[in-house]
Amino acid sequence: MKEQINVLLVEDELSLAMLIKENLESKGYEVCHAENGDLALKSFFQEKPDLVILDIMMPKVNGFNVAKTIRNTDRKTPVLFLTAKVQVKDVVKGFESGGNDYIRKPFSMDELLVRMKVLLGNDRLIDVAEESDQVFFELGAYLFDSRKFILKTGNKIIAKLTSRESELLKLLCQNENQILTKKSILLKVWDDDSFFNSRSLDVFISRLRKHFKEEPKVNIINIRGVGYKLLVD
Repeated sequence: MKEQINVLLVEDELSLAMLIKENLESKGYEVCHAENGDLALKSFFQEKPDLVILDIMMPKVNGFNVAKTIRNTDRKTPVLFLTAKVQVKDVVKGFESGGNDYIRKPFSMDELLVRMKVLLGNDRLIDVAEESDQVFFELGAYLFDSRKFILKTGNKIIAKLTSRESELLKLLCQNENQILTKKSILLKVWDDDSFFNSRSLDVFISRLRKHFKEEPKVNIINIRGVGYKLLVD
């Protein structure tokens, strides 16, 4: 990440905007605030920010339309939606309009900062998946054979995995004791980081946890708002 990150904050609720702005500036970010969609678009093309934090419900031009306009000429600048909406259709609409991530109000500054770091590509704490030719992985008392899609102990098969379960577990094993972002997992295993695949990922993680319910030395933990981490004692 470069030394000075420029953030465009688009939020019409002034008290919340000032709170976010002050907190981000205390962390070294440079923040430009716009209070409506029209000003947001003017500021975006003038300031060329590194990240846009964009409220959805705003006067004049809503966040969805601001994001769509930005994406007409810019496909790379991360857009993080702030939303009080909780329905799936609204979240999907946010992604379809060009958003990279969203955070629901009310939220903590810690969660906002983590999501920003992920979008800005700060890999010092959040590692992306790497390739490996390794086939066998020791997971506590279990042995994972990623070629045959099985978990076993000795000659006893504990579980027969689906190909996607096996691919997901192998990815976690390759990055044992490291945080993997949801985005990196989805792009690696699903080739698509859509909202619906994100929900599928959560289901597959639950399945893997069930396979290890009798092995306390293996845990797949959820890092809220970031991703997952495989811990093996």
